[in-house]
Amino acid sequence: MSEWHDAADAGAVVENEVLGCVVGGVPVALFRVEGQVFALHDLCSHGQARLSDGYVEGGCVECPLHQGLVYIRTGEPRTAPITAPVRSIPAREVNGRVEVQL
Repeated sequence: MSEWHDAADAGAVVENEVLGCVVGGVPVALFRVEGQVFALHDLCSHGQARLSDGYVEGGCVECPLHQGLVYIRTGEPRTAPITAPVRSIPAREVNGRVEVQL
């Protein structure tokens, strides 16, 4: 059964940026899109690159290795060379903190 884990201060997760962290041994990339928090596994499905080193634009994060785009809300690939989804992790805000469900 998955549980909610504290990931970061909610104020550290800002629009159009990405925050990398490790939660329970899992690398997580945190985002804020239109005021909502989202989390993805912090590893591109195409190569060994951390999405938290990428750029956020238009609701997507760009992989820093080969510039493929991943849709932040779902982890779905948007452009080549990424063809497989990135694991989307449930995220929420509680009392000024961001929690993720692992």
